Amino acid sequence: MTRTAHGLVTAPLTLSCAGRPVARYEIRPDVERRLSPRPFLHPVTTLAGTPVTEFAPADHLHHLGVGVAVPDVDGRNFWGGRTYVEGRGPTELDNHGEQRHREFKLCDPDGFVEDLDWIADGCVPLLRERRTVAVTQLADDAWALDFTFSLTNPSDDVLSIGSPATNGRPGAAYGGFFWRAPKGAAAPAVFTANGEGEPAVHGSPADWLAMAGDGWTLVFAGATAGTRRDPWFVRTDEYPGVGSSLASAARLPIAPGDTAVRRVVTVVADGTLDRKRATTLVRKAVTA
Repeated sequence: MTRTAHGLVTAPLTLSCAGRPVARYEIRPDVERRLSPRPFLHPVTTLAGTPVTEFAPADHLHHLGVGVAVPDVDGRNFWGGRTYVEGRGPTELDNHGEQRHREFKLCDPDGFVEDLDWIADGCVPLLRERRTVAVTQLADDAWALDFTFSLTNPSDDVLSIGSPATNGRPGAAYGGFFWRAPKGAAAPAVFTANGEGEPAVHGSPADWLAMAGDGWTLVFAGATAGTRRDPWFVRTDEYPGVGSSLASAARLPIAPGDTAVRRVVTVVADGTLDRKRATTLVRKAVTA
């Protein structure tokens, strides 16, 4: 992390837990416009150093670690890649937006508070975001990433957030908080308190959802009532990824001056957790 004479951060942040680096936050990533440039966390690791994120994998170049990505904000693509168009399918359009870092209100080794602008058409701030990220140790083999984002509509008109699902593609309600996990030799396991496997957990709300790969487990939990109502978007076989869907059955409108807030807490653990330990750790993480 580098600061200028005025205290401004000009390089990636390193977040630490228990004296160990566990995440790197890229503020101004050097990615092409069609990937919808945005700040993101990568690499993120367990306390033992096992990587649990992936950046720009060959299967989806626009998957950038951990962050907020939305495919449709009033027709602009803040997800990256192709846009789903009803009647045409995934289509390459010149409609990509950019999340632009404005300033840090707080910046410490265990977290930060950041203001961002979601820029469309080159210069217009379509949304203003306040992002709060904090790191907490839960056990010798587990820590928590607490990620809150607040999206405010600064315009005089209602805008809305959509997804390929709201635009006519069933089962594709991605958009919001998203975590791209590393692809291993075998697909990761995924489970909730009541279900197991992608078909059972994808597209449904759950208090928490776990994904377990080779030597690691991630447990995601909505930490507000509004976040818990959002269904989980889950992929395991095609690629390993988990998101919390802002727009599943219908578009999410944001009135002028209003703010949509979501908070997702993720347990990052070494090894494979069972349901009992996943429940214990996620409860501790959400109440910490």
